This record gives sequence, C-alpha cells and structure tokens, in this order.
Amino acid sequence: MGFVIGVDVGGTFTDVVLRTDGVRRGTSGAFAVAKVLSTHYDPIAGILAGVTRALGDRDPAQVERVVHATTLATNAVLERTGVRVAYVTTQGFRATIPLGRYARVEEDRYDLRFTPPPPPVAPGDCFEVVERISARGAVLTPLDPASVREAAAGIARRGIESAAVCLLHAYANPTHERQVAAILRESVKNVVTSSDVWPEIREYERATTTIMSAYIGPLIASYLSRLRDRLAELGIDAPIHVMESGGGVISAEVAARRAVATIESGPAAGVLAAAGAGFPDAISFDMGGTTAKTCVVRGGRPEITHEFHVGGKGSFGGRRAGTGVPIRTPAIDLAEVGAGGGSVAWLDPAGALRVGPRSAGSSPGPACYGMGGREPTVTDANLVLGYLSSASIPLSPELAGEALDRLAGPLGVPRERAAYAVHEIVSASMASAVHVVTVQRGIDPRGFALVAFGGAGPTHAARVAGRFGIGTVVVPPYCGVASAAGLLSGELSTDRVLSRLDAPDPEALLVSLAAEAATDLGVSSRSPGVRVSRSVDVRFKGQSHDLTVPWSADRALLESRFFQRYAEIYGFTQRGEIELVGYRVRVTIPAGDTDPASGGPAAPEDGRSDPEGNGSGLRRAYFPETGGFVEVPVHTRSSMGAGLRGPAVIEDAESTIVVPPGWSATLTESRAVRLTRSLP
Repeated sequence: MGFVIGVDVGGTFTDVVLRTDGVRRGTSGAFAVAKVLSTHYDPIAGILAGVTRALGDRDPAQVERVVHATTLATNAVLERTGVRVAYVTTQGFRATIPLGRYARVEEDRYDLRFTPPPPPVAPGDCFEVVERISARGAVLTPLDPASVREAAAGIARRGIESAAVCLLHAYANPTHERQVAAILRESVKNVVTSSDVWPEIREYERATTTIMSAYIGPLIASYLSRLRDRLAELGIDAPIHVMESGGGVISAEVAARRAVATIESGPAAGVLAAAGAGFPDAISFDMGGTTAKTCVVRGGRPEITHEFHVGGKGSFGGRRAGTGVPIRTPAIDLAEVGAGGGSVAWLDPAGALRVGPRSAGSSPGPACYGMGGREPTVTDANLVLGYLSSASIPLSPELAGEALDRLAGPLGVPRERAAYAVHEIVSASMASAVHVVTVQRGIDPRGFALVAFGGAGPTHAARVAGRFGIGTVVVPPYCGVASAAGLLSGELSTDRVLSRLDAPDPEALLVSLAAEAATDLGVSSRSPGVRVSRSVDVRFKGQSHDLTVPWSADRALLESRFFQRYAEIYGFTQRGEIELVGYRVRVTIPAGDTDPASGGPAAPEDGRSDPEGNGSGLRRAYFPETGGFVEVPVHTRSSMGAGLRGPAVIEDAESTIVVPPGWSATLTESRAVRLTRSLP
C-alpha cells in the first residue's frame, strides 16, 4: 500500500500531510503530519525537513504521488524577482503595456505627486511585428518574417531569454503567433504565446497574463525540477502535481508550461478542505502565520472568478480592477488580508495601535519563539492571554510578556489589556475580509457556517463569526494543516478557454477544447470516469462585458440561464438579443473519496494530530466577559466527551480552538469540532 503526500508552503510554516493510499482504495488508511518553519532562503529545504518528519521510518519508495501548493509564483510577481521578458505584439500596439492601466484608489487618489508603478515590461523591451488579423480571424495583413527576425535580433542584443507573444486577435486565429514563436525560438530560450496560455478577448488582460507566464515560467520550471531531484535523494521517485489557482491539480510538466495557472496555488487547497467539511453553504476562514484568507462556498462549490489582480490595491482584502497585474485564468475567489499569527503589532505616529500587515514570518518569528524576534505579534498576544501552550512548539511566555510590555507601556494599560487589544484588532481585520466576500456582494453570512483552519484560525474563529451573527463554527480534523490535507482531495483537472464571436458550431468547438484539455492530463475526454464541464461567456449584443453560464445547445434555455445570472449580478431583470463570446471547458479525473475534512481515518497513525489523554486540566485565560483572567478547562478532541461550554480551550498539535463564553463545543462523527453560539 503506497503513500500520497501533500505539501503546503506558507509564509511562516511548511505543512506536510502523508496519507496511506488505502483511503482512496476504500480500505482503512492513516495520516501522519508535520509542521516545520518555512525556509525562505530555500523553500525546498523546509519541504524536505517536513517530508522526512512525516515519513518517519516508512519506505520513501512507496510514495506514489506528491501534491504541492506553493506561493512561489505569487511572490515572484509581488517581489519582481521573475526573469526579464520581451513583449512582442502587432505593429502599432507596442505601447499597450508601457501605458498600462491604473486606477487611483485608496490613498493614491489624494496623492498630488502620484507616480504609477512601473509596467511589467520596460518600454525598450517591447517589440512590434508586421501583421494584422481581424476579430473574426481573417488575415488583414500577412505576417512579415523579416520584421520578426528584426525583433528577435533586438531581443538577443538585450540578452533577454524569455519572450511573450501577444498579437492582436490571436485568439480568433493563432497562425501568426505560432509562426512568430517558431522564429523567435531560434534565438530565444523561452517563448510563450497568448494563444497557448489563454486565448481570450480583451487585449490588455491577455497580454499581461501571457507576460506573467513568461515572467515566472522559468522559475517554476527550475523550482519543480530541483524539487524532483531533491525528493529523489530521499528515495521518493513519484510524480509531482501542483495545485492550480482554480482548485484543480495539474502535473509538474503542465505547471511549468502554464505557470500563470499556479499564481493562486497556495490559498486554493484550504478552500477545498472547507468545501468538504459537510456544509453546502460555508465561509472558508484560513488564518496562518502571515495572512488570513476567506472564500464563500455555495452548494458545496467554492466561488470561481475568471480574472484577478496580483499586487493590486483595494479595501480589506478585496482587489480593485485597474490596480496590480490583471490575470485572466480561473481562480478561487478569495479575499486576503495581512493578518496572521506572525503579524506585528505597532503604534503609528499618532499613538494608535495597529496590527500587520508586516509579519515576523518564520525568521526571526514572534518573540515567544526565542529565535531573536523582539516585536510583539499576534502569537505573543495569544500566549499572554492564556490561549496557547507549548504542547507542540516550544513557546516562551516570558519573552512574549516582554514584547507586549513594549506596547502596554506607551498605551498606559496593563499587559493583558494590550494583548487583548491586539487579539481584537486582528479579529476585526479578518472580519473585514469576510465582509468583502459576503455582505459586500449581497450575501447574508448568517446562514453560513464558518469553517476555520490554519495554525491561528481556530483561535480567532468564534470572535470573527460573532461579528456577523454567524452561529456555527466548524474546525475540521487536522485543522492546523488543513491546506496540505486539502491538496489530497484535489482532483486532476485542467481548463481551456477560447474566444469566438458567435462560432457557427459551438458544440464542435467545445468538443475540440475538451480533447485538448484531456491531452494535458494524458487521457481521452471520452474515457470512463472523466468529467467534462462546459460553459460559455454570454453578453447582450452591443455590450462589452459578459457573464459565464453553463452551456446548453437549447438556445431558449441558454438565454434563460443568462437572464437569471444577469439579475443575480446586477439586481434587475433585462431581456434582449444575446451573443456568445467565449467557450470554456474543464476536464477532471476524479481522485476518489480522499477528503480528510469529511472524515479521513478514524485516528491519526502517530497521535500527533490529535493528542490523546484526559485533557490538560485548567489554565488561566483572559476573557473580558468574565472580567479578566479565569481558570478554564483545557481539553483535546479525545477528552472533550459529549461536549463542553465556554469559556474553554481545545488543543490540537498544530492549532488551538478557543471557545469563548456564550459558545459551546461538540465533537462530530468525523472528529470535527463544532462550535455553536448559545447566547446572542
């Protein structure tokens, strides 16, 4: 019986979950987990440390698959550490990228000396070729190969080894792009074309998506190659799969070729774990060491967006169009804030207390880690409040107290008051992200369950839920490593899109797209068990924006679906002539029943994920409802019995669940802890 391994690299911790493959085969399986500090100088070092710990004395040769979620692509875009890219486009359009598009939002709108951020490609690295294709695919100006060779020579003179080719209307006819790429590859090492990456209308977004794929592609390819080699040194010779932004899983080879699909790889896995928690309508709440992420799950499926912005500005985790780099690829629709266990608490020039977005990360980490950090963080505050213990990671209450005193002194309050203020402010910051994905979009969160996970999520979950009148909080088993566990439930899948203005035969076009996508997965779209979901982008004739609805060959049914979706989005009904703009398919190979959040094994193999015993007795913890510190019972999942009432603390090896006064906790059959608000 083989093993599968899920690896999630976060800003502070690297989580590893190992599962015997018997779970997928319908026999009793077992879990082993490891949580180690991330190694930013070399993420692979942290991965190897976690994998080695999770394997224990098991045979590494029996690992059958490694599934990985990584923030490498996101960080490369945000930190501008990708490779230098040349941009090649149709004659007359080289200024598209240097001019860019930027909306002045938040503090920028008041800046009289506002300077837009630099474009993703410098003006001198943009090149033109002679050609022109119409929006319906007709060749208006034949491609001039001499102009392509001239561009190739200019790229070579600048020493650029990666090029992004995005010709006008190449989605309608990719012939010229393919010819340009063939010539460029004679002298340019890495060439990416928009017709291969994401052949969709809207020139600027298609261009930036292609550029970002060329920008991070070599990094992703090199990283995955090194990861494969380093795992082989441990004796693991297994396929590596990567979580894509939309929640599917793709092979390392496809990830290297379509690197832009991995930009939101990291956060997607946790949402899958939340979607499998047993509540069709849920709010995923993932709080780690550096960030907190929220997403709405409706009908058991997470919300998906087809465009997102990397590095953009916005309010409370939302991103405004016109800021950052727009990426056109399916992604789980998340709101993210810089609020995690490592978030640093600080005083602004006016003396007001702030928390985040800067994080202490894994080095030096919070003061209580004893690794040289001195600034107070959320983890230090929670330790001072009595919510955390040193059960799984050695923590120093003395160092945490000294760090909080540096805040308490200037604020003129006792240490515990300063600590609770930090706890409350960071909970409010995370609540703002929940507000973005629910209230701001017209969704009443009170009918949803809040599914909390991540190292710090269960500590703050009840307080966040209480701000919205949410009465149910669910903390799944293995909550501290839920994102890594969620990777094991990801199904092998990939997407294809193609823009065509009212194609004469939509059915044939969708069949062709499904066949292309299935080829990436090494299967046939007609193979037994393979699922193909199809949708189309529809708009009213004369409008510029479209909505995505499930495909139907019945025109009347398709119109009905579009009218209904239009009313849901814009709040009023509309009728009129429609046109089809784009065609989408998603091909999926089911992974079987592998979702740890919905059950998993009856008990962890090594006991580390759910410490056994009869509880840890009593501990002093701070709750303002009780007037300050009070003795509260401390339990594990195994010792909490039929249930308990707050205030109380429930400890896992990787996380801590805080049950405030007015809440009660019970253990479900799947070993999830369910918190229920008993007081308004």
